[in-house]
Order: sequence, then structure tokens, then C-alpha cells
Amino acid sequence: MLKILFACSEIHPLAATGGLGEVCASLPVALPAFGCDCRAIIPGYRSVRDKLRLTPIASDLRVPGWPGSIQILRGDLESGLAVYVVDVPELFNRPGSLYAAETGTEWPDNPFRFAIFSRVVAALATGHAFGDWRPDLVHCHDWQTGLVPALLQALPRRPATVFTIHNLSYLGQCDYATFQQLELPGTLWHLDALEFYGSCALIKGGIRFADAVTTVSPNYAREIQTPEFGHGLDGLLRARSQVLSGILNGIDYRQWNPAADRLIAPPYDADRLDTKAEHRRALCQEFGLRQEPTALLLGAVSRLTEQKGIDLAIDAFNALAKELPLQLVLLGSGEQRLQDALRTLAQAHAGRVGLRIGYDEALAHRIIAGSDALLMPSRFEPCGLTQLCSQRYGTPPIARRTGGLADSIDDSGNGGATGFLFDAPSTNALAGAIRRAHASFRDTAAWRARQRAGMARDFSWVASAALYRDIYRRLLSR
Repeated sequence: MLKILFACSEIHPLAATGGLGEVCASLPVALPAFGCDCRAIIPGYRSVRDKLRLTPIASDLRVPGWPGSIQILRGDLESGLAVYVVDVPELFNRPGSLYAAETGTEWPDNPFRFAIFSRVVAALATGHAFGDWRPDLVHCHDWQTGLVPALLQALPRRPATVFTIHNLSYLGQCDYATFQQLELPGTLWHLDALEFYGSCALIKGGIRFADAVTTVSPNYAREIQTPEFGHGLDGLLRARSQVLSGILNGIDYRQWNPAADRLIAPPYDADRLDTKAEHRRALCQEFGLRQEPTALLLGAVSRLTEQKGIDLAIDAFNALAKELPLQLVLLGSGEQRLQDALRTLAQAHAGRVGLRIGYDEALAHRIIAGSDALLMPSRFEPCGLTQLCSQRYGTPPIARRTGGLADSIDDSGNGGATGFLFDAPSTNALAGAIRRAHASFRDTAAWRARQRAGMARDFSWVASAALYRDIYRRLLSR
């Protein structure tokens, strides 16, 4: 079997802020069916130590740039995935979230923290800390592990490397003083290496030096090679286009399946869609909304950032509130200005808008099951997972035609449509898509057809895991 080490900053349910953690938990569990023996390595956050039973396997590892010794621990997820934990309490055992303090302010030493993590991954991948298990390939994810391919590329008998871009807008930038503190080779401070307009961008290490580069959807792989979406790296990505590919993320149908979801009741499937009405009534009651069966109930589960287009959703709802019978329930957290704007929206439309600030996994399932349509107006979206889940639950998404949303939502109108897409990142374009969704919602037969078409789509990891396996094999056959 191919031995694959997943190097990642997040793994659900140990530590996750979004799709990255979901993918790093589910893809390595899908790959053994395709001849891969996968293990993962993650920083020793406080939440990881709290949730995982850990056993020490190495206690005196040392890497350049860090003055002390580093302990490596091992635990196992319920899925069976073995997880190695890099225990550096000064860097990772902190209050707050993975990347920010309790105040919401990002840790200023984030690039240093994850550069040391990458140093450890590179050292372990070429050593024997895992006993008889030594990786044939290291699969790195986002800027937090971008340094790993750069450190491995010049070593003899090294493992192959794959680097997956989950979101190119996060570059992992630091200054030259931090670069020196990490004791990195001077050759890496170069335009053709990590240097980026006078700073160091750790994501460049993965893009420039990995044997293969992937993104989380085919359309996003094309988009990031353009100035609009390339964040200053489109030239480098075009130069590496021969090793760049886009593979749509999957979802774990053991977790996301309305016929067997333990977080909702009663269960339902494409032949029992009338049951969704029970979830709808319960959701309205939970959020204090009026019971209006003829209103289109929009649901949203989202980080509250400019990327996600939450401001467009607020403006579109206000614009349409007097024109159409609409309701909205939203679960999310993020930028304070957006949280405040949503609270104002909920106060202005009491009984029609329900809001919960924070994240609650069970509530996310109830929103996706109980809503009529999912609202996902992202300005850009590398892949997106919520729209994959919502289609499985017979909840057609309303989304911008960008990134993985364009790859996964069918708005062709040929009888196989599963959602509603709009093009411009504007209030008017989103409002137009909501109007189309409402018109379809009023036609019960047309709405049922769209629901069933979405529920019939296969967004499991089967096809995508096979594509990753093919990349691994191609690299290791060289």
C-alpha cells in the first residue's frame, strides 16, 4: 500500500474552522479503499489534547529555529485514522481559537508557529520516529504546511510531495527577521522561492516546490491562474500549470445523510420529502419565526467574512422584504461589523429573520434539513462544502457562479437543475436569483424535481479519492 502522511493544521472534530478540517478528516479515511495507508500529523492545540487519548512516541526531537526539544504523541480518531501530534505547548497550547486569541485577534507569530510545525513534519518524514512506518508521500494542506515541500525538495531519498490549496487568499506572510529566526537556507529568500514583494510567503513553498499542486475544485484551479483570483501568485501558478489540477472536495455520507442523520429527526429521503415540512416547522419555532408555509425559508451556515458575501445577503433581504414572502435563519460567527449588521437585520424583521452567533454542529444539520433553500452568496469560493450537503438534504442552494460552487451546482434548466446561480457579486444579481428560487418554490412539481435532482448527485469521496490516488501513483512511479 502507498504510505501517505497528511500534514495539516486542522482535523475535524479535533480542531477545525471550516472545510480544511473536514477534508483532512474525511479524505484520508476514504483513501484506504484505493490502496493507501494514511496517517495525519497536526499541531498539539489545547482542543486536540483534550479530545484525544495520546501516547508519547518521541520525546527529544529538535529542529532548527526552535531552542527546545519537541515531543511527538500519537492518538487515533473514531474513524480509525492515526494522528500524530506535535507537542510544543509554547506555540500551540493556547486559549482562543487555532489562529487567534480569545479577543479574536490573530496571533502575530502564526507564520513562525506553523513554520516550526513544518520543520517537524519535514524532519519526521525523512526519519524513523514513526517506527517501521515511513511515508512514501507527504500531502500538505494550505500555507500552514507550505514550508514542507521547500524543506524536502533538495534532500536525497525524500518522500514525494503534494500541496493542496484550500484558500489562496491566506498566504502565511512574515518578515525577513522571522525568516532569519527560523534559520532557513538563504537560497529560499528569493523571488523564485519564498520571497514575495519584500516579505516571505510560506504558501509559495508548496506552490513552487511540491511535486504536484492541487486545488479543491476544477474551476478554482482555473481561477487562481488569473489576476482576479491569484492574489499575486497567478504568474507562478501559470508557470506550474502542468502539475496543477483541481479536484472537487467530497463529503462523508456517514455524517451527511438525511436518511440516517442522528442529529435530525425524523429521517427522510427523496421518496419522503414531505417530511421536510416537519423540520421546517421545528426550525421556525426554534428561531422564533412565524409559521408561514408559503414563504421561502432561506438558511445560511457560514463564516461571517467579506468573502462569504454576507453583506450582499443582508442588502438583498432588505430589498426583497416588501416584495416577496421570505424568511431567513443564519448560523455563523466572524467579523464584528457583519455580526452587528445581522443583529440589526433580525431586529428590523422580527418573526422573519432568526440569528445565532457562533457554531453548533447539530444546529447546522437542523438548518440544512429544515430550510427551503440554502443561501451561499460567496464572492469567491474555492470549493464549499455546505452546498454539497444541502443538495443531499433536498435544500437547493442559491449561490454565485464561482469556484467549486460553479462545479457542483446545476442551474442549466434542462430538467437536472439542482440550484440557482448568479454571476455578478452584487445585491441585484443575488436578488434576481432569490426571485427565481421563489418562483420555482411556488411550483411544487418544479421544486420537487430540483430537490430530487440534488439528492441524486454523488458528492461522496469515491471519485475524488481515486483521482488523488492516481496522482500519488504517478509521482511515486517516477
